[in-house]
Amino acid sequence: MSGYLTVTVAYLLSHAGVSTEKIATLIAISFIPHTWKFLWAPIADTTLSRKTWYMLACAASAAGIFATGALPVVESSIPKLTAILLVSNVAVTFLAMAVESLMAHSTPAEEKGRASGWFQAGNLGGSGLGGGAGLWIAGHLPGAWLASAMLGSVCLLCCLGLMFVQEPEAAHRREGVWRNMTAVVEDLWHVARSRRGYLGLMICFLPIGSGAAANLWATIAGDWHASADTVAMVNGAMSGLVAAAGCIIGGYACDRMDRKFAYGLYGVLMALCAVAMAFSPRIPAMYVCCVMAYAFISGLTYAGFSAVVLEAIGQGAAATKYSLFASLSNMPIAYMTVVEGLAHTRRGASAMLYCEAAAGLVGLLIFMGLAAVSKRTLKTPDLAADGLVVG
Repeated sequence: MSGYLTVTVAYLLSHAGVSTEKIATLIAISFIPHTWKFLWAPIADTTLSRKTWYMLACAASAAGIFATGALPVVESSIPKLTAILLVSNVAVTFLAMAVESLMAHSTPAEEKGRASGWFQAGNLGGSGLGGGAGLWIAGHLPGAWLASAMLGSVCLLCCLGLMFVQEPEAAHRREGVWRNMTAVVEDLWHVARSRRGYLGLMICFLPIGSGAAANLWATIAGDWHASADTVAMVNGAMSGLVAAAGCIIGGYACDRMDRKFAYGLYGVLMALCAVAMAFSPRIPAMYVCCVMAYAFISGLTYAGFSAVVLEAIGQGAAATKYSLFASLSNMPIAYMTVVEGLAHTRRGASAMLYCEAAAGLVGLLIFMGLAAVSKRTLKTPDLAADGLVVG
């Protein structure tokens, strides 16, 4: 869903004369369900099985991809496209909840980093491969609807993976709806009030390694004189594979160091990459190199995020707890996409990249300060090991 929008649809809209600012706003709107999904996450924890939610959400997501490609790629289609994206991304949230819950219940503590890496490898890899394939198909076959129909069909095949996963115990589905919901809220509050929990929530909300610039690579490709085939290749298959490799490496690294520290380190690398791209010559070769480096670092940051969350939430009402963290993490992606789109429209590509780097570094400094303050105020030694060691 996200890959088809940020690569295929964004590139086609850009070449149809739609401004980067409007495209960025459209992409940011598609994140709205992901920033509020914790509100309906208890439904996934207390009603149908995880596998059932996955299959229903997968079918709805596939239909959303097809509907997105069925619209004419013109500026007048943006209102309808916005409505389709909002509805279909609500379905995507339930699909994500099902996966996250299955993963939280099935992963040993010492392997949460590895599991996070593979989880995000599928996420970013699928986004890159799907977006690149969609743009290539749209550019070589008549009608964008063919690309969306093919990608939607491929999404349905993901349900085959459920045959290899065990359905976990339904801990929050045993009693009435009210008691189930109460148990979910209590579980969530227990996590949020712990140092590990609230530091995890804070690091998700701040724009550390948000990766928002990746949502606009297709729209700013013209600044580096990159062709449609180059954009499809770099932001598609190549980006997906490189990001997947970054996810796996980043996940394994998170099992060998403090996971919050790893996430912060990955955010610094992303800021440095953005600055390097701003200084790079405006030629297609540098566009390819910088986007590839950014994709790899994005893989690191996504794996780091999931490792931090899995460490913080434990089991129990996993879908609700993971969704709260994921909702917060999608907020900086959404607001930074809008901010960077405005920066590009008004000041150019370099300003957009400097904006991302500055926001990421400021966010990291804020988090380090909060972590240091909270560590000094702890009264029990067992909580002192929960968070990032600063200094």
